[in-house]
Amino acid sequence: MLSSLPADAPPIREPLHAPVAHLIRGGVVEGVHYGSVVVLDGDGRVRFRLGDPEAAFYPRSALKPLQAVAMVREGLPLDGELLSLAAASHSGEERHLAGARRILARAGLAEDRLLNVPDLPFDPVVRDTWVRAGRAPSRLAQNCSGKHAAMLYTATLNGWSLDDYLDPAHPLQRAIAETVEDLTGRRVAAVTVDGCGAPLFAVSLEGLARAAARITTAAPGTPEARVADAMRAHAEMASGSGRDVAALMRSVPGLLAKDGFEGVQVAALPDGRAVAVKIADGAGRARIPVAAAALAQAGVDPALLADFTGETVLGGGRPVGGIRPVRALDGAGDPVCA
Repeated sequence: MLSSLPADAPPIREPLHAPVAHLIRGGVVEGVHYGSVVVLDGDGRVRFRLGDPEAAFYPRSALKPLQAVAMVREGLPLDGELLSLAAASHSGEERHLAGARRILARAGLAEDRLLNVPDLPFDPVVRDTWVRAGRAPSRLAQNCSGKHAAMLYTATLNGWSLDDYLDPAHPLQRAIAETVEDLTGRRVAAVTVDGCGAPLFAVSLEGLARAAARITTAAPGTPEARVADAMRAHAEMASGSGRDVAALMRSVPGLLAKDGFEGVQVAALPDGRAVAVKIADGAGRARIPVAAAALAQAGVDPALLADFTGETVLGGGRPVGGIRPVRALDGAGDPVCA
């Protein structure tokens, strides 16, 4: 049981998103990405906010580090690359599939016990190779298979039923919900089903940033620290070769970062500085440059973030623009914007 009850749930409303990035072509704003951003100091104070970081939203796979912490709290004995895989949105590379099989083998279970949705590998190159080989969608290839294998292993260790491990009323999912509330400091606002079939909990963007900070500042050996250490040491197992989130963790010493579908990014440093980003239209192209600008607001050396300015806009095959964070976010504006 938690030692103290979390605060009320964040409000469910249409988020009051604000412009966070511009698509620039030839010096003209061609498109605008709306969203919300929050930056926390090491002491937990809000250093910068833009949009509506207090509204309830679904963090999608950015919630996975919290889910992994919950499983370790419930006795999951994984560390290293397998614990990183338990918190992964992996690319479907052979090492990811092999890791999921190893977790299942430790639980004494076969692949057919997984209840995630069969899918092709997430990485487009890996997916094309898979299709050319005539391989069908599989539960192991789906990007959440490491998490699902870890869920089954945790349920097995605790003597919980396996056929319904994705039911929100299952002891495993109740434990995950409790951990989400503990780490975010707020009650869960709503529960739905994520793309992989697992329960998904609505939190606030600020709550997600606070949870990441809790994980990165935890004492050595705690479930939180074990998850952070595993993901940082094995960034490619938590994502994949060539993935921007793995490159970001390699570039910024001590950074823990996790992305999620629909334009979500969270990242935290060992001293508790943390950022969280939600791109309203779900566009992946705005996620990383906005997150990099938020990390610069948090005090990360911009030189470490130089490779994360976003994709280049081409005209006739030549660079004519790109994605640019709005002035308030890139440091030219008021550091605290409503």
